Amino acid sequence: MKIKDISKFLSLVLRHEPGRIGITLDENGWTDCRELIEAAGRHGMSFNYETLVEVVHTNDKQRFSFSEDGKRIRANQGHSVTVDLSLEPQVPPEFLYHGTVAKFLDSIRGGGLHKGERHHVHLSPDLVTATKVGARRGKPVILSIRAAEISAAGQPFYVTANGVWLTDAVPPEFIDFP
Repeated sequence: MKIKDISKFLSLVLRHEPGRIGITLDENGWTDCRELIEAAGRHGMSFNYETLVEVVHTNDKQRFSFSEDGKRIRANQGHSVTVDLSLEPQVPPEFLYHGTVAKFLDSIRGGGLHKGERHHVHLSPDLVTATKVGARRGKPVILSIRAAEISAAGQPFYVTANGVWLTDAVPPEFIDFP
């Protein structure tokens, strides 16, 4: 089984459809590693704990985390299922970035960025990451988000274990378009 395939599988079951393989996530998004591995095997995704560790530690986006004792795993963000990641509000840097593609620009100009089916809008701390995110759907367009101004207006921001910044929405007046 390829590491990339396991990573995609984990993104699906730890962020969106844990019931697909019969696992449950606790209120903070954690699930038992042993149960995950056994359930995955019953559904055609066979891997062991050592491979799971490799997936977590080599994922370029650091999408997953282990609990301190290494017995549980969760996705760091991007859930469409209800979880509380227990993140504390943080003061963001002056600018954060959002990678998208040209076909979404008119909608974003009109209504800003919205979380959609996810819990938050995802923002990148640097242009390189935002470019990679935007490139998943075609030629990337990078939007500069005046995060410090939004925060000063009272909207909370959170930062995940892998450095992704989260907020509820980004009004268009705080977006610098290219």
